[in-house]
Amino acid sequence: MYLMYGEEDYLKKQFRDRLKTAIIGDDTMNYSYFEGEHCVPSEIISIGNTMPFFAERRLIIVENSDFFKTTQDEMADFIKNLPDYLYMVFVEAGIDKRNKVYKAVTATGYATEMAETDERTLYMWIASIAKQAGKNIQRDACVTLVDRLGTSMELIRNELDKLFAYVGEADVITNDDVLAISSEVALSVIFDLITAIAEKNKKKALDLYYDMILQREPPMRILVLLNRQFNGILLASNGAANRMKNGDIAKAIGVAPFVVGKYLSQAKAFSTDSLKRIVRMLVQTETDIKTGWMDAQLAVELAIVQAIDS
Repeated sequence: MYLMYGEEDYLKKQFRDRLKTAIIGDDTMNYSYFEGEHCVPSEIISIGNTMPFFAERRLIIVENSDFFKTTQDEMADFIKNLPDYLYMVFVEAGIDKRNKVYKAVTATGYATEMAETDERTLYMWIASIAKQAGKNIQRDACVTLVDRLGTSMELIRNELDKLFAYVGEADVITNDDVLAISSEVALSVIFDLITAIAEKNKKKALDLYYDMILQREPPMRILVLLNRQFNGILLASNGAANRMKNGDIAKAIGVAPFVVGKYLSQAKAFSTDSLKRIVRMLVQTETDIKTGWMDAQLAVELAIVQAIDS
């Protein structure tokens, strides 16, 4: 029994796929996958109670089920008494640790949170991915990648593949290479968008958003950066409320001290409760997009409007 939860989708996908390979290899007959609205407890339990065909193991992967936020007594009871042949892997965006299913999983298996990675660790990870591809990437190139894409490992990994193809046989990836190939959502535009939200200027906020869309910026990338900025504003605001120095706040949340200054400047326009509502809403919007509940472009537009109304 395994549960992986948190905001870092790249790590969740990596470990989900590695577990699948380790447990059943290429066996498709004894593998079942459920996601989102298709996660019906009775169906999952029925398959779980079916003996594997010509094999020792059966694997069920359940993704974005919401079992860990709602009452699911039947599933919790099943997890407590899994058949010896059955392996289950849950992949969730968020969980409630008071939930019965969560308690059942942690009592019988293994649960781990995969949160967003801090920038310093990301630089080392980027360098290691480049090294595996036979490249050396300059530090300022790493910094530019993270500045442009945020801390989403999935977005960065996709951009690295583009970079490897762009530099060809070259051994070194420079900052100029990153500037040439990577799509940019200028942080100044995101800053302006957050300012428009704070001023409750709906027209200006949506104009900025659609300007970025016209520049072919993916809505998901815009959402990731918005989420990153608002989360940073909230964390910096909380640190300041606890009388922490900017340097200590920077160390605690994994950003440069000058970034904390920007966060605190923006925080003045929002109440703590408003920031919490916005961060929760942006996380839910990301989940809605990834589970197919909403179109990405429309979902981000609605999220901007909701942030203005918060």
